[in-house]
Amino acid sequence: MEISQESCEACPNLVTCGEFQCTDLRTAFSYQSPSCPLPTNHSMYDEYNDCEVCPVNVISPVTGECSQVIPTFDQFMFTNSYSGSGILSSDLYVTYPITGSTAPSTFDPFPSNVLGVMALSSSPYALPAYLRNPINRIIALCLPSNISTTGVLFLGNGPYYIDQSYVDAMGLLSYTMLVKHPKSFGYFIGVNAIVIKNKSIIVPNNATTKISILDPYTKLRTDIYNDVVRRFSKVTKRIPPAKSVAPFGICFNTTVNGTTVGIKVPDIDLVLQDGMKWTISTANSIKKVTEDVACLAVVDGGPTSEHAIVIGTHQFENNFLLFNLENSTFGFSSSLLRNQTSCSNYDFSVVYNG
Repeated sequence: MEISQESCEACPNLVTCGEFQCTDLRTAFSYQSPSCPLPTNHSMYDEYNDCEVCPVNVISPVTGECSQVIPTFDQFMFTNSYSGSGILSSDLYVTYPITGSTAPSTFDPFPSNVLGVMALSSSPYALPAYLRNPINRIIALCLPSNISTTGVLFLGNGPYYIDQSYVDAMGLLSYTMLVKHPKSFGYFIGVNAIVIKNKSIIVPNNATTKISILDPYTKLRTDIYNDVVRRFSKVTKRIPPAKSVAPFGICFNTTVNGTTVGIKVPDIDLVLQDGMKWTISTANSIKKVTEDVACLAVVDGGPTSEHAIVIGTHQFENNFLLFNLENSTFGFSSSLLRNQTSCSNYDFSVVYNG
């Protein structure tokens, strides 16, 4: 996403059509599609007069449909985490991003408590671009494995203590360079190969790998997908197969003599451009879809997909991820479960007044 969006029908501090931000948003960042209305100086909201606003087209991150937002000069406030420990201080930091205001109905496809969407991309209008000292342009993200627990999002430097044992997640990270994409503000890394039980599946040099928090499962271009499924089937041939469940192509029976059992599969290693290795273990490669069936949680992205690999959220649940926009690096931990902790172990219940 290029710009954050929030629910607001009559917001103050509007960006008018005469301001340079309006021209910039429309020419460089407005979503172009035949389904979008033509940009004009007239709002879809009757209470605004011509040129008091700057309607801009955006795409919904959930439905993929085009909608219109009204850019406003907003104010975001942050509470400092004391030494990254999960203890909150009373210090507040304020930044003033431009956000896209829209009608509450825009968020009908979202959970009922969602009133906005925060843009964390590398766009000059996303939130990280507005971060200033003492909060550096660093995003640390840790997603939980189910909706009954919470994960964590940090903005700025660490340390990032995971739990009361004061394990700093930064000590668990490996790093690779972020790769710029000429047509996207998303986050990309270079993947040279996918290794499954000592067998490498080579990824073409010109292939792009995107990290996505909108796709639930990793998508592989058809040629890569077929090679991965073929190899994975071979190394898991001793696990009883099950009929595939859409959208997955290979599934396993998790019931033995009427008893549900867990399964363990070989790791999948992503070999990155600088030789680093991102290990995807069973917890992130397998998705339980019924009481009796679990599947390899990758899907076929099609033969002409824009990106050869799109790493989806299931693959980085309980992985600590760090996007450092200051030096264009990406840090990753692989599964925290192997360190006897998880993304749900943060505690922000205490406020520090030091």
